[in-house]
Amino acid sequence: MKIVTHDSSFHTDDVFAVATIFLVVGEAEVVRSRDQEVHKTADYVVDTGMEYNPSARHFDHHQPGGAGERENGIPYASFGLVWKEYGKKLAGGEKEAALIDRELVQPIDAHDNGVPIAEYKFKGVRDYAIGDFFSSFIESRDSDHLYTVFMHVAGIAKDLLKREISMAKKTIIQQEKILAFYDASLDRRLVIMPEEMTGWREVLGQTKEALYAVYPRPDGSWSLKCVPDFSKSYYGALRKPLPLEWAGKDGEEFQQMTGVQDAIFTHKNLFTAGARTKEGVLKLAEIALNA
Repeated sequence: MKIVTHDSSFHTDDVFAVATIFLVVGEAEVVRSRDQEVHKTADYVVDTGMEYNPSARHFDHHQPGGAGERENGIPYASFGLVWKEYGKKLAGGEKEAALIDRELVQPIDAHDNGVPIAEYKFKGVRDYAIGDFFSSFIESRDSDHLYTVFMHVAGIAKDLLKREISMAKKTIIQQEKILAFYDASLDRRLVIMPEEMTGWREVLGQTKEALYAVYPRPDGSWSLKCVPDFSKSYYGALRKPLPLEWAGKDGEEFQQMTGVQDAIFTHKNLFTAGARTKEGVLKLAEIALNA
């Protein structure tokens, strides 16, 4: 199999698009060229060629009008187009593919298309991105060197995708369990879980009633966590913060304040508290619910 992508500088988009195809076909030759005659020899053409035609395995988004956009308005780049075609099969299901698209593919597609998804608050400071990591391998602009680096980082991207797929499968299973705990709760404002479960904030943040989650920590103590409201921000404003007077309190002072003898602490930002026993943390949750 032969994959053709553009030569010269590479970006996160084309790196991950090629890495995704590696997962689809296994080993493949990669040629970096903008020559249309070379494109004709390819099994896959990615991020070059001015054509989006999945039946012909052409995945470019640079043509006039682009290659479409998602319902949320984020346009597709080559990574997104390839993932759209093969993600469900690779990830094992529609939910898993959608999760990876939201968390990994869409940010890369948005960046490649020059669409901001975050507002920077500090002048001259931005997030350190995957592309910055990839670029750190570049020591010259020599075409042979760029090819070597491209293949190296495409291998890294392939490994990352494999881990993200594995995590997505586990996350979807966990999310279904979390919803089951929510549905089974006598009081759906408080969801008790047997352990900290991947993605609980996102899942409970989409429910109508959940305010707090409770689960044991590895050391045997118990955590009380506030459920976020994702309708207000990505990180989620708290639906119901813990009582204001608890902020930053710990030890004996916190115990006397709450009447919970094994209470441990409350974070100063009021999103979490802890107790040494399940009974203790449930008492804290009761106080918080009634505050």
